[in-house]
Amino acid sequence: MKTFGELLNMIFSGQNLALLGAALAAALAGIGSAKGVGIVGEASSAMLQEDPTKFGKALLLQALPGTQGIYGLVTAFLIINKIGLLGGQPLELTTAQGAFFLMASLPIAIVGLVSGIAQGRVAATGISLVSKRPSESIKAVTSAALVETYAIFALLVSLLPILLFKA
Repeated sequence: MKTFGELLNMIFSGQNLALLGAALAAALAGIGSAKGVGIVGEASSAMLQEDPTKFGKALLLQALPGTQGIYGLVTAFLIINKIGLLGGQPLELTTAQGAFFLMASLPIAIVGLVSGIAQGRVAATGISLVSKRPSESIKAVTSAALVETYAIFALLVSLLPILLFKA
């Protein structure tokens, strides 16, 4: 029979902490993207009922919040690869090393969640602009793309420690 301390050490092993980081990066950024894309989809549907010819412009705006989920997924795959679970020999990570990966995943996990939703709101407002003034669609895309900048910064902050990690 294992003691409580031994059970905690098994649960909070280095590999499990690293996998938790990968899961958070993919899940939280994915939730932000799904919510953002959904917000824009609702606005797009209303516009397209009135004028289906604006589908291309609506699709571009709707796709923008989806990138945060991609960033989270890339981060998760890099962590999983770095710890040796995608072929090769899995690393025996210390708890501190696992916590390192968990912490490295948090910028894209948190910023991906928040910015995906924020970008969806901005893009939904852009749909309103496009519905009234289709020639102004580049302004709507630019406004939504500005939110993307912070997701890219978070991605870089997450990826640099992961890529520079030496076992």
